[in-house]
Amino acid sequence: MAAASVSTESPTAAARAVGVTKIYGEGTTRVVALDQVDAELRRGEFTAIMGPSGSGKSTLMHCLAGLDSVTEGTVFIGDTNLSALDDKALTVLRRDRIGFVFQSFNLVPTLTALENIRLPIDLAGGNPDKEWLDTVIDTIGLRDRLTHRPTELSGGQQQRVACARAMVSKPEVIFADEPTGNLDSKTSAEVLSFLRKSVDDTGQTVVMVTHDPAAASYANRALFLDDGQIVDDLADPTATKVLDRMKRLDTARAAG
Repeated sequence: MAAASVSTESPTAAARAVGVTKIYGEGTTRVVALDQVDAELRRGEFTAIMGPSGSGKSTLMHCLAGLDSVTEGTVFIGDTNLSALDDKALTVLRRDRIGFVFQSFNLVPTLTALENIRLPIDLAGGNPDKEWLDTVIDTIGLRDRLTHRPTELSGGQQQRVACARAMVSKPEVIFADEPTGNLDSKTSAEVLSFLRKSVDDTGQTVVMVTHDPAAASYANRALFLDDGQIVDDLADPTATKVLDRMKRLDTARAAG
């Protein structure tokens, strides 16, 4: 494979893609979703991954998170090469070292908020670090709602519970796929503020796929994909800067 000789040493990276290509289908149905992508997602930062529909942003996140395999290239979580892991080892890595937040909250309806937050640790047969659990609960600001079930919580509260569940096992990186896609603007701001706070206060690493310039403005950095390649890397994004970059991408697509 193209990146087989690449060093695994990168102390600042929580996750990396090295020469990653992802191809779906064959012949007339062949689609190159990612085309030789190199990306380094730094520890303790909030990174937004953006791009037009079909640009490859969700595919990149799924490959980085070990939810999908790559056709060519190498993906690392820390210094661990995901392609060197068998299915069992990959499952353990996703459970112990990665947190996930999705557009749908994926909470268990029969469990309380606290039970949903503790679920990954309980399933693994472990005991939560009580001090860390308290920190997570205080960060999401829902201590008075811990005994409530999901149907008794607002959409924003449910998503904050989902974020806390992703954090509770102290993952090296949290991957969030359109986490505010089902929320109104006020509730979206609550969830994004929580993700920002988790980075600032606890040193969490967050990688978020989004199409929303306002959401991206909460990040330290925005990566832009188009046609399966990274075409821009914007530090300290604002909603205006992101919107301008997206408009230029759309214009270039229309002209091409």
